[in-house]
Amino acid sequence: MNTGVKITAFAAALAATFGTAYGVGKGVGPVDEPKKAEHAGHAAQDPQKASGHEGHEEGAPASAAALPGGLQISQDGYTLALETPTPAVGRSTLKFSIKDATGRKVTAFTTEHGKELHFIVASRDLDTFRHLHPVKAADGTWSVDADLPTAGGYKAFADFKPAAPGAEGVTLGADLSVPGAYAPKPLPAVASTATVDGYQVRLAGVLDPGKAGELKLTVTKGGKPVTDLEPYLGAYGHLVALRDGDLAYLHVHPNEGGPGPDVSFTAEAPSAGTYRLFLDFQHEGKVRTASFTVKAGATGKAAAEPAGAATHDAGGHTHG
Repeated sequence: MNTGVKITAFAAALAATFGTAYGVGKGVGPVDEPKKAEHAGHAAQDPQKASGHEGHEEGAPASAAALPGGLQISQDGYTLALETPTPAVGRSTLKFSIKDATGRKVTAFTTEHGKELHFIVASRDLDTFRHLHPVKAADGTWSVDADLPTAGGYKAFADFKPAAPGAEGVTLGADLSVPGAYAPKPLPAVASTATVDGYQVRLAGVLDPGKAGELKLTVTKGGKPVTDLEPYLGAYGHLVALRDGDLAYLHVHPNEGGPGPDVSFTAEAPSAGTYRLFLDFQHEGKVRTASFTVKAGATGKAAAEPAGAATHDAGGHTHG
C-alpha cells in the first residue's frame, strides 16, 4: 500500500470510530477541529471565562457581595437611580429611587436602625459629609434637602434592605457632580481625637484589614465625660467608614452599651489604606459628627495616632 492509500484508510478508520467530530468527509483536517471542540467544552464548564472574568484566580470571589459596599450603582437586582445627579452649589433638593430588576421603583423596605433607608453624601476629598434622612413618596421616589458647600465630585450612598422574602441589606453608590470651580482639600492628618461644638471625642482601637476589631469612642465636654448621650438611629452612636480613593463604604456595627461616655463599634477594613470615620452622636437634642483619619496597615496595627495627637473640628459634617 502506498502512502496515499494509507492516509485514506486511516481517515476512514477515524470516521468510523468518531463520526464527523473531526470533520472527516467535510474537507476539514483531523488536527485543528478537535482543539475547537475541546475549547468550546472548557468554556461551557468555566462560567467566569464565559462571562468575561478570566482575570479571577481559582477560588477568588467574583460576586458583587464580595466587594465593599457602595462601589456599585447596581447590585443584587437593585439600582440606585438619581434624578438630580448635578445639584447646584449650596442647598438643593436631591431626588432618587431604588429600582428593581424590572425597572420598577421599590416602595417597601425593612426598617433598620430606625430608618427604612440611610442616605449618605460625601465629597470625593472626604471633607464634606452628610447623613441625610430622605422622605419617601407613595410611588417610591425619595427626596431630601442637602447643603453641598463646594463644587466638585460627590458620592451618594443608599443603605437599605428591601422588604422582600430572602432579601439582604444592600449599599449602592452613585456619583454626584456639583458644577463649578473645584479645588480638592487635602485629607486631614491621622489623629486620635476630634472636637466638634465644644465636645471632644477620643478614638481607641485599630482598624485591621480583613479582621473584625473593636473601635471605642469616648465623648467628653469641658473635660468631663458625657454620660447621658441620647439614642440616635437605635443606638448611642452611628459610625460610617469610607476608604480614601474609591470611597468604599464599610458596614460598621454598634455594640451594646450605656449612654456614654464610651460608644463601641465592631469594624473590619477590606484592605490596607487610609479611611475616614464619621461618628454621629446625639446630646441635648442635637446630632453632631466627629470625624477621624485612620490608617489600616498590612500588619493590622496602624490606626489613629496615640493620645496627645492634634485635634480637628468636624467642619462640614452636618445632618439633614
